[in-house]
Amino acid sequence: MKYVYFFGAGKAEGNGSQKNLLGGKGANLAEMAGHSKLKLPVPPGFTVSTDVCAYYYDNRRRYPSELKAQVNAAIRKTERVMKKKFCDPKNPLLLSVRSGARVSMPGMMETVLNIGLTSKTIPGLIKQTGGNERFVYDAYRRLITMYSDVVMEKAAGVEPKEGKGIRHQIEHLFEKKKKALGVSEDTDVGAEDLKDLCEDMKKLVKKVLDKSFPDDGEKQLWGGLGAVFASWNGMRAIKYREVERIPHEWGTAVNVQTMVFGNMGDTCATGVAFSRDPGRDVKDIFYGEYLVNAQGEDVVAGIRTPAPINKASQSADNKDLVTLEKLMPGPYKELNAIQKRLERHYRDMQDIEFTIEDHQLFMLQCRVGKRNGTAAVRIAVDMVKEKLITVKEAVCRVTGDQLDEWLHDILDPEVEKKTKAVVKGLPAGPGGAQGKIVFTSEEAERVAKLDAHDDVQGEPVILVREETNPEDVKGMWASEAILTQRGGMTSHAALVARGWGKCCIVGCAKLDIDAKRKTLKIGKRVFKSGDSLSLNGSTGNVYAGEFPTIPPDTSGKTLSTFLKMCDKVRTLKVRTNAETPADAALARGFGAEGIGLFRTEHMFYGGDPEALACLRRMILAGDEKAQQKAINQLFRFVKKDIKGTLKAMKGLPVTIRLLDPPLHEFIPHEDKGLRKIARELKTPFAEVKKRADSLHEVNPMMGHRGVRLGITHPAVTEMYVRAILESAGELSKKGIRVFPEIMVPVVAVETEMAHQFELIKGVHKTVCKKLGVRKVNHMVGTMIETPRACLITKKLVRHGAEFFSFGTNDLTQMTFGFSRDDIGGFMGQYLDQGIMAADPFGTLDKGVKKLVKKAVKKSRKVNPKLKVGICGEHGGDPASVKFCHHVGMNYVSCSPYRVPIARLAAAQAVAEE
Repeated sequence: MKYVYFFGAGKAEGNGSQKNLLGGKGANLAEMAGHSKLKLPVPPGFTVSTDVCAYYYDNRRRYPSELKAQVNAAIRKTERVMKKKFCDPKNPLLLSVRSGARVSMPGMMETVLNIGLTSKTIPGLIKQTGGNERFVYDAYRRLITMYSDVVMEKAAGVEPKEGKGIRHQIEHLFEKKKKALGVSEDTDVGAEDLKDLCEDMKKLVKKVLDKSFPDDGEKQLWGGLGAVFASWNGMRAIKYREVERIPHEWGTAVNVQTMVFGNMGDTCATGVAFSRDPGRDVKDIFYGEYLVNAQGEDVVAGIRTPAPINKASQSADNKDLVTLEKLMPGPYKELNAIQKRLERHYRDMQDIEFTIEDHQLFMLQCRVGKRNGTAAVRIAVDMVKEKLITVKEAVCRVTGDQLDEWLHDILDPEVEKKTKAVVKGLPAGPGGAQGKIVFTSEEAERVAKLDAHDDVQGEPVILVREETNPEDVKGMWASEAILTQRGGMTSHAALVARGWGKCCIVGCAKLDIDAKRKTLKIGKRVFKSGDSLSLNGSTGNVYAGEFPTIPPDTSGKTLSTFLKMCDKVRTLKVRTNAETPADAALARGFGAEGIGLFRTEHMFYGGDPEALACLRRMILAGDEKAQQKAINQLFRFVKKDIKGTLKAMKGLPVTIRLLDPPLHEFIPHEDKGLRKIARELKTPFAEVKKRADSLHEVNPMMGHRGVRLGITHPAVTEMYVRAILESAGELSKKGIRVFPEIMVPVVAVETEMAHQFELIKGVHKTVCKKLGVRKVNHMVGTMIETPRACLITKKLVRHGAEFFSFGTNDLTQMTFGFSRDDIGGFMGQYLDQGIMAADPFGTLDKGVKKLVKKAVKKSRKVNPKLKVGICGEHGGDPASVKFCHHVGMNYVSCSPYRVPIARLAAAQAVAEE
């Protein structure tokens, strides 16, 4: 079986379509090196496939027997191309070992550079580089640092305390050396001092890890391979996959590539560039950063602030730095031409890593560039205009999470205008955020208490670091925003935050961070852990204290154009769940095509207090006369709300649910409140108290609610239906088009539906007589919330249901027997242990899907034109929306702020077919 694939010198054994086998990086290296229309200057090497990763984990971290021979054969090919030999003392070939999963996981797995440097090959490399001893020992220093950390400590399963790992101790040793020499920059340390430092580092490695750093290139290579495979199941990689929903079984490939050096002197450089700006809603520009005399890790890690590659990449913060275009015009011109070819070839924005060795350009990587939501929408729209992609392709280029970023809150501009920023950095992430300062990943998790299933609500935090590294991934995810002292727009913090839509500011050089003492000094001001900051990720401004945030302006042309593209593609309608006319108007602004669930219960809490008082009197009335009096008083409140909503929707359909929650939810739990109701009803307190106690239920969500209330208290249903039909009739008489849909909740028995249908018919007849009309347009249907209802949909249609709306929150609850209010006690562990792949209240479970699919299919046999929708929270989940399209629903309904996401998901369902 073939496990190793060579690339280089205009040839490749793989291609860009083999991401599953070669990983994203390996497939793109093969494509760049071997495709007839590209043949780019890629340092030769080979990819060890993802099949080896699977074998490695299935066989107790052992390799296939054929692998060593195939690796050696690939090394011989690389040697012939480069005219150098691996481990040769006179003419050594050095290699890098990098990971490469199917999809980009920036910084989450391991890399080892300069493999093959040993006491035997160092003299040969010095001779190769014309006596550049400083460069050689700097490369050796880097190898010892990375290898001891990645291979000897992490891959060996050693888990040191924070700040005590071998990398930290080596870096401390280097800082101590620089301090003794009186220099601050790494590049100021001379060859002899670096040589001595390397010996001290190896002694430190032996002392701390009780193992010697290997002085053998073969051992270094196989150690690096094993470390990359082991890092697939490292903590940060697992966490990143969970966040990004990347399957754990995919595994990673390993890319072994000839080293080219951006750190040999001032004629060398390394950098990262994007064919279009990945972080702002600006005109498309070639955008990037670079460092002179540096290796790639320096740019990504953010340990030095990079310079812009061209004028378009300049900002107020780096305008004084020399651009690559000016410093090295030849390599820049070649790089610019290559990025244009790559974007045309891949038909998407490209993220490019490059190295310049003595003015010669090398391409180390290209991949589809991560971008924040603002840039994702803008790039998709622009590429359609440029006829680079189709409309269907464009809607598939934006994720629901990215679109959600357009809806992120921003700092209140009025407050921001009146406040002076304490510092400014590079704007690397969207929106605004405020929170309490934390200095470590662990502290961020602890204070934020980020657990969707945790009943305890944490506090928003701002993670403040000199620079982030992949070890910080959990803390970054837990934080509202990230603020770093070092790093540029392509640093680790910026890249990860942009991918997650997190507010992020990097390169704040004026920050003085003391993580040990947990203090942040900005000028003369000192902030401590727990103090508050507010960040504007779009401008780079940092403010002291907590700023109010406001919803963003979504009226921009770019977003509007993109959503119109989605609307041209999709067939599924998108409605909203609403509780007030204001909710309805907001959803209309987001493109909602009606209301799929209008709940009137909100008016009893936060609305007119008299409405709640009327409801309570109705519930606790001792006789039919008193109850009817309360119902009549309540009628005007219900009608006012319904009429306002129908009017606000301007002719769009509105599904109004009849009273659903258990009655005990509305009555006071303290004697004081009950005494007040007793006085209003002119009834003894003891009697009212007895009635209130009788309403208590052990399991109210499966108790006396929904249609059961309508049957035991028909006057309540009659009042609601009268409010709906009178509102609709009166508006219609004024020439206002309305389409009310009366929804009976929690039906489980067909005769329940028949009972309510007959009652509604009777009210309709009475209302028509009162208004002097022949008919008030309306529909009658039910919310499918029980498994039994899914199984009897044929009968429900025959007993009067003209539409169905799946209430998937309750349907999921009743299918699993999970209480959605108590799921936090175990769901977190279920997900962590792989018992379940996803929270079934977040995305539709396959068992619930089967019930829904069967229900739709059976009911449509009775009425092929039956209107079917969904109104649970799943109506805003992209995966669930796509399922609704595929089973032939007419619409989905979700909260107002999820409407644009549902519009996108519905379009993607069509585009992906």
